[in-house]
Amino acid sequence: MRSYLRGLLSEVERRNGWTLAEAVGDAGPQGMQGLLNSYCWDVDGLRDDIRGLVVDELKDACGGVLVVDETGFLKKGHRS
Repeated sequence: MRSYLRGLLSEVERRNGWTLAEAVGDAGPQGMQGLLNSYCWDVDGLRDDIRGLVVDELKDACGGVLVVDETGFLKKGHRS
């Protein structure tokens, strides 16, 4: 999971199994693909855990606000 997150947070242009694996030094995408395809995820629980960590790390006594904007990447071509 750590390697997968490091890959997602890396500066690679495209985020797929191969590029994420290469970004973290893996020989191939099998580990990343196994992580995503084989495990049962508690999506709500994971979201709540991550939210708790972020709130604890970024909380502001004055009541700050965090806005996350996922704009994606610029599409190349007509079929991206």
